[in-house]
Formats: sequence, structure tokens, C-alpha cells
Amino acid sequence: LEALIQKLMKNWDVECRHIASTHQWQTMDVSKFKAALNGGCPFNAQLLSDMSHANVLIGETPEYSATASSAEAGMKNFGAAFPEGFAWEVLEVFSGPPNVTFKWRHFGKMTGTFKDKHGKEHKGNGEMLNIIGLCIAKVSEDLKIESVDVYYNPNDLVRPLAT
Repeated sequence: LEALIQKLMKNWDVECRHIASTHQWQTMDVSKFKAALNGGCPFNAQLLSDMSHANVLIGETPEYSATASSAEAGMKNFGAAFPEGFAWEVLEVFSGPPNVTFKWRHFGKMTGTFKDKHGKEHKGNGEMLNIIGLCIAKVSEDLKIESVDVYYNPNDLVRPLAT
């Protein structure tokens, strides 16, 4: 089950990053889709596409402003901070479909440069950043994602990049 969920979520990530038209997304039911961070206001598929899932799932922090960063600028900024990659994996699945609850990890070495919301650039020190979170994804019978509720502390991601 872990491998199936990891493949589904990684394919979702690829669609969100590389396919601008939500009508071409195949991992989710875009007519029902909602994404939320830490129980906050849900975003629909189009807003997720317009803002980027990185901005939607980071939001506003003392060091980063998702609303002040375009989708492209946000993706470029975080890509520059992790030039060796920022991998993602499912650690444990607690419940299966239709409400899939799982623990995940995002990790990578901070070897690049991150620009905070004030325009100050911060050079990484090569330290490994590990972010652990929880996700509740509602999926249809044919495993199309209908909603994603992501829980983690965005400050745990952004603060180390800006110090």
C-alpha cells in the first residue's frame, strides 16, 4: 500500500509542477479536488495550479510569503535552495482507501541559495533538512485524488533556509 500511495502522490506532484492545464491532470478529480494546509482554507485545483502546490502548502511564514511569490518564482527559489534535489517519500500508511492517512518525509541538503521574502539571499551550509508531516488524502474507487489535507509546520522548512 505504501508503494501505491507514494506513486500516486509523486505523480500528483509531477502533474502540479509540470502541467499547467488542470483539465490534463489525471491523478485527481479536478471537479471535486480541494487541498488544505493544517486545516486551513481549502484551495481548488485551479488555484493550486495558479499558485503552485509549493506556495499553497507553505503559505505565509516569517521568512516566506506565498502570496508575494508567483508560482514560477516560488518553484525557482526552492529549487535553487536544493540544487541536489528535495526528495519526498511515504514513511507509513495508517489507513487505506477511501481516506488514506499517511506520514511523509521531505528531505534534502541545503547547498544552494534561498531568497527570503525581504529579498535577502541565504547560502545553504550543506546540512540535511528533514521535514516530517501527515497527510489525509480522500480518493475515489479508481484512486483519483479528491482532497488532500496536509499537516506539518511550514516554519520547519523555511526557517533553516533563512538562517
